[in-house]
Amino acid sequence: MTSTTHHPNTETLLSAWARMTQSSEAVPAPTKAADHPDLLECLFVIERSEEGRWLFRNAGDRLSRLLGRELSAHDCLDFWTGHDRTMVESLISAVRESHKPGILQATGETLTGTHVNVELTFAPLPTPRPKREQSRLLGLYQIIEPQPVLKGRPVWRHRITAVYPPKIERQPAGLRLVASND
Repeated sequence: MTSTTHHPNTETLLSAWARMTQSSEAVPAPTKAADHPDLLECLFVIERSEEGRWLFRNAGDRLSRLLGRELSAHDCLDFWTGHDRTMVESLISAVRESHKPGILQATGETLTGTHVNVELTFAPLPTPRPKREQSRLLGLYQIIEPQPVLKGRPVWRHRITAVYPPKIERQPAGLRLVASND
C-alpha cells in the first residue's frame, strides 16, 4: 500500500493500528486526532456471528447517517451485492487470516443516482491470543468527496473499484543443494 493513494484518515487509522499492535521502531510517527476531526464518527467495529455474518457492533453517528440507518446488528455485507459482496468477504477473510489491515475503494450511490467515491479500511483488533482467528475488525468508512454532493441522501449501494489486500511479508525460500552420483 502506498501512502499517496489513500485518504489521510485512512493513513491515520493505519498508523494508529500499527502503534496498537506492534512495538517496533518501524512504526510511523503518531498523528493527532485533531488533524482529522471526522475520523471518529466514521469508525465502526464488526464482529463475526456464529452464522458467519459480519454484524456491526458499534458505528459512529456520521456513518449511520451516511448509510441511512441504525447499523447496530446490521450485516456489513448487506451493502454489497453479487461479485462485489464476494470480494468484500474475501478481503475480510484475508484480513482475519493475516492479522493485517486491508483497504478497498468503491463507488457509493444514492437512490437519486448521485455517485461518491468511498474508501473502507478493515483492521484486525488485537486479541489476547495472537494466533487466534480474528472475530472482530475495526473499520473506517471514508467518503472521498465533500459530503454536500450527497445532499443529505444516504448511500445505499456500493460497487468496488479497487482492493488493497493485506500486505504479507514473505520469508525468502531457502535454497537446497542436492547432489546425485547417478
